[in-house]
Amino acid sequence: MISSKIHAVLDYIMGILLIAIPWLLGFEDHGPATALPVILGISTLIYSLLTDYEYAIAPAFSFRGHLLLDMMSAVLLLISPWLFGFSKQVFLPHVILGAFEIMAVILTTKQPPDTKFVIRSS
Repeated sequence: MISSKIHAVLDYIMGILLIAIPWLLGFEDHGPATALPVILGISTLIYSLLTDYEYAIAPAFSFRGHLLLDMMSAVLLLISPWLFGFSKQVFLPHVILGAFEIMAVILTTKQPPDTKFVIRSS
């Protein structure tokens, strides 16, 4: 299983990779094929910074909510070549990164990180 701390690191790596992948693989001029990973990468970085887990700067929502956003983003990325009609130009990066993100969510421990305040019973 992947801890929330490792998941946080993977989130930042995935966000940066999603933004860069169109230029790294040479499909930066394909409209939706380019725009979607860039938008999802920026979104991933933003909601990662706002998640109640390690390496966030302003925790505003739950780790479980974060995982739900990750899953929705991953499924959208995975099916996007056919949903938005660019599968004839490029599809493998979207499918591979979407599948990787789905596996990361499935393998991540669903328990949030240790809270800062612990309530102890007497």
